Amino acid sequence: MQAVGHEVLKTNPQAKVLYVTSEKFTNEFVQAISLGKVAQFKELYRNVDLLMIDDIQFLAGKEQTQEEFFHTFNTLHQNNKQIILSSDRLPKDIPAIEERLVSRFEWGMIADIQAPDFETRLAILRSKAAEKHYEVSTEVLTHIAETIQSNIRELEGALNRLMVYCQLNNTKPTLEQVKSVLVGVASAKKRVVSVKKLMEVVSDFYNITTEDLLKQSRRKEFVKPRQVAMFLMREQLENSFPSIGDHFGGRDHTTVMHAVDKISKLMSEKESLKQEIDLIVNKLYM
Repeated sequence: MQAVGHEVLKTNPQAKVLYVTSEKFTNEFVQAISLGKVAQFKELYRNVDLLMIDDIQFLAGKEQTQEEFFHTFNTLHQNNKQIILSSDRLPKDIPAIEERLVSRFEWGMIADIQAPDFETRLAILRSKAAEKHYEVSTEVLTHIAETIQSNIRELEGALNRLMVYCQLNNTKPTLEQVKSVLVGVASAKKRVVSVKKLMEVVSDFYNITTEDLLKQSRRKEFVKPRQVAMFLMREQLENSFPSIGDHFGGRDHTTVMHAVDKISKLMSEKESLKQEIDLIVNKLYM
């Protein structure tokens, strides 16, 4: 999202661009109220050319903050300014968000941003290599595209590291060289974890069986581990809500969303739960 802001500023250096997370927006609003500086807060957020807010779903349940953002949105929209919001779900799937906000979120274009697939990564590398006049074989670019699967910045960084290495050693990039340069990158990445292993680790941690985890039972000793497992499948494995629901006996995606939101909220309130989650995550990748 910040890359969009940088592009806007490149095109129009005079543009007022503001990027914040929804958490920062909320915290600044609460602070403005406590300090009697609401007018200054409104001045800051309602006088920009482009407002970008990350993780807008975290405004859920914050009624007063939603009220303020509603008026901020209206002011910017009426003044033909731009607004970009990001969320981990569709507007209609965000719980505890006012309907009038959901309606406004759906006014504009909704785009599903996924990590680039292999073909896209390879095309990006070819484009970057041509742009910088690097002479790199398809074999080498293919290895980089297969190794770096996260984002474009890391792809370009890997290509640049390889070329710097070759320039310093006065050689042309080979497959052996790129493997050597990227060996640390591959080993630093977390091992791929299966859903099966995640469920086993969570079950072991809470001293229950994986069968208990999948039961429909509402017993307290099963509900919490189940919600934690759903949370980790979303946060660590990046599974979709419907997919997670399928793994838990066909539960509705809204049930999964509720579980993920609940654990996320409790982690911010209870240090003990955050420590539990950290321990489980460490066990996942051991």
